[in-house]
Amino acid sequence: MDKLDLAQLIALAAALGFASGIRLYFVLLVVGLIGLFDLAQLPPGLQILAHPWVLAASGFMVAVEFFADKIPAVDSLWDAVHTFIRIPAGAALAAAVFGGDGVAHQAAWATAAAILGGTLAATSHFTKAGTRAAVNTSPEPFSNIAVSTAEDFAVGGLLWLAIAHPLIAAAIVGALVLLAIWLLPKVFRFIARLLRQLFVAESKQPTR
Repeated sequence: MDKLDLAQLIALAAALGFASGIRLYFVLLVVGLIGLFDLAQLPPGLQILAHPWVLAASGFMVAVEFFADKIPAVDSLWDAVHTFIRIPAGAALAAAVFGGDGVAHQAAWATAAAILGGTLAATSHFTKAGTRAAVNTSPEPFSNIAVSTAEDFAVGGLLWLAIAHPLIAAAIVGALVLLAIWLLPKVFRFIARLLRQLFVAESKQPTR
């Protein structure tokens, strides 16, 4: 990959921000490994991810998340906790794309990228969390595992595109954002309706 121009940097920041809302630690690990083995040219602000200690921490958390994300109910608890981690991390990653690369008005671009990355991370995170909560209403665990595995492959593909073809990755992110805008209200209405049904059923239980 040659040196990225401004449009490609913005596209990379958007893709990393969006992917972080789904699989933050996987993003950190993959980008770090790319930098470690010099598989592609990374912006200077992302090269810290190739540090051995950062890679070790990322790898450990990837292993933990891999299993936690495939266990019904545990995945929703994991998502709830990571509401406070994925969104700021997505903002930080997007801002780091513009860290130390010599872009004019670098601070302004980094700030704008942080806003973009945080917003995209929030969009993907809440869509993932809401969808997984809805999937968890199924009594069998296989649908949960299938959805989680699909997320693994989707994020892996998006990361490859983000590094090799950032503009294509940005276009896909745009389409996924539109899908999230359409899907989120439906997911939350489904969950709210389910909670109301559970509340009504509980209230009808005879008291002892």
